[in-house]
Amino acid sequence: MSQPAPPAYETEHEVVIGLEVHCHLRTRSKLFSSAAVSYGDAPNQHVTEVCLALPGALPVLNGRAVELAIRAGLALNCKVHPTSVFARKNYFYPDLPKGYQISQFEEPLCTEGFLDIDVAGGTRRIGITRIHMEEDAGKSIHDGAATTLVDLNRSGVPLVEIVSEPDLRSAEEVGVYLRTLRQILRYVGASDADMEKGQLRCDANVSLRRPGEDRLGTRREIKNLNSFRNAEAAVRTEIENQAERLGAGGRVVQATVGYEADAGRIFVMRTKENADDYRYFPDPDLIPLTVPESRIDEIRKALPELPGVRCRRFVETLGLKDEDARVLTASRELADWFEAAAAAHGSAQTVASWTRRDVLGALNDRDVEIDAVALAPAAFAALVKMTDEGRVTPRNARDLLGEILFEGGDPEALVRERGLEAVSDAGELEALVDAAIATNPRAVASYASGDKKSLNFLMGQVMKQTQGKADPGSVREILARKLGG
Repeated sequence: MSQPAPPAYETEHEVVIGLEVHCHLRTRSKLFSSAAVSYGDAPNQHVTEVCLALPGALPVLNGRAVELAIRAGLALNCKVHPTSVFARKNYFYPDLPKGYQISQFEEPLCTEGFLDIDVAGGTRRIGITRIHMEEDAGKSIHDGAATTLVDLNRSGVPLVEIVSEPDLRSAEEVGVYLRTLRQILRYVGASDADMEKGQLRCDANVSLRRPGEDRLGTRREIKNLNSFRNAEAAVRTEIENQAERLGAGGRVVQATVGYEADAGRIFVMRTKENADDYRYFPDPDLIPLTVPESRIDEIRKALPELPGVRCRRFVETLGLKDEDARVLTASRELADWFEAAAAAHGSAQTVASWTRRDVLGALNDRDVEIDAVALAPAAFAALVKMTDEGRVTPRNARDLLGEILFEGGDPEALVRERGLEAVSDAGELEALVDAAIATNPRAVASYASGDKKSLNFLMGQVMKQTQGKADPGSVREILARKLGG
């Protein structure tokens, strides 16, 4: 991960931040009903009797969601408990038909984990207090000043809440933590973690205290941060607000607050002196969740290589530069595609350079991910190898790559069919260079008088005669030798 810049705020207090991240699990159906998990559809299209809390409707646990939650816990170095308990979290809101949310409280699925993040000065370990499963609530849509509509498509979607220890110390660390967390969740297939679809949201608890104090300061909770940028900006603004108040001799009042991104301001949603009382109790409709240790071990063994480990392997085993390895392990799909291409080619660093410059450049231009690429890794490697061997010029190779990257194709066959083979015969190049020198005496004289740009002109004449199929390096070397430069 890139190293964050120093905080823009200044305070004599120590900043203490803990995050509660809510992340949708990658399932086809909801946590306790058969209703589909789908995004962007018309309101209330994916509901059942359970979603609507009709009398007599009973929840049935989605086993796939449990497996994905365990994957997340193991990837975050947590202890996964063989027995956990679902509880009712009681509160009243229009988008919660039952009047309670099924969650976990006293006996969560996972506890005592950690996540290492890369920050300026090295690596910091952020503790994970707990990961528990719960169902999402519905969505309230405020249509005008007096009307609120309710969409229950999201009601019951399975998610995990990942609660960190108060170990973060800046807004920048919040951003790094969230990006690293999302990367890991995607790597293990637990979640798509698409923030635009609301699949990853977080609440941030922020407080300040005197350096050296053990006791935490009065915290304020920022709710429903739905982008990395907003999370960093909101935390930074809240830190500035608290620092200013404490610096002026005032006190911080415990509150739940929101962040208005357009105005860049924090607003108070409600003040509270004590924690919310949700009156948790075990859900009588659900027996305790029991997962055998043998099943937990199976899930652990099936986990893919995590991004940090893979990045180090790319450096130590494949010989990649640190930055190349970091970029190419950003997603599991990209790392898989690159590694297959590198194995087919033989030189990982050469393939890494082409991948970063040409493949990722094309993906960025289209604003798509690696799964949009239709060219097989082995075919990509073949095109790079033809360039290495001088069989096709880098320019022609890049032009061809631009055509086939998203459509697929056989580079070997296309190079033959289109006559793109590079002119590499030494005798032929010598003759072409001699002709260029003989027909352009003014450029030769200009070069002799010290105008080195004339060499580029002469190179252009040779490349024109070969329709761009001559190796530029060879042409330059022959010209320089013949002109005595």
